Amino acid sequence: MATSKWILDPTHSEVQFKVKHLMIATVTGYFKDFNVVAETADEQFGSVEKVLFTADVNSVNTNNDQRDTHLKSADFFDAQNHGEVRFVGTGYTNVHGDEYELQGELTIRGITKPVTVKVEFGGIVVDPYGQTKAGFTINGKISRKEFGLTWNAVTEAGSVVVSDEIKLLAEIQLVKQN
Repeated sequence: MATSKWILDPTHSEVQFKVKHLMIATVTGYFKDFNVVAETADEQFGSVEKVLFTADVNSVNTNNDQRDTHLKSADFFDAQNHGEVRFVGTGYTNVHGDEYELQGELTIRGITKPVTVKVEFGGIVVDPYGQTKAGFTINGKISRKEFGLTWNAVTEAGSVVVSDEIKLLAEIQLVKQN
């Protein structure tokens, strides 16, 4: 059976992260520039042979220019020296029905760690233009400190400014290539 290649449909996809600020509210950020390429052993997503996700650190956006500049600095992503976030899939396991786990190696700031995210497979359809598309909802959590994003401050009351746990959320649509 022939391998199928899938590429990102950027107009119908988004990648977000969420982090607690002052431990009382959540700040949402996203990457404006990212890419996903996948290869499957068939025309479905029962057997995934390759997944590669990349995001341009300089495209990080939290709707606050001052915070975005800080996130790109050496205190966080260090965009000047580490301009890309990268995830390389190493396994794709069916948990139940349309629920899967995607295992892989996540690299941030030049530090690579194993990460597993939950994937909800939305299905495959042919759009009005004849393109075959597949949809996914992805959720996961990482410790930012494990990737060298250790900056923090403490308020007068002793509360930390930025939590360690980062929630990852993505809505991804892929287009099958002929």
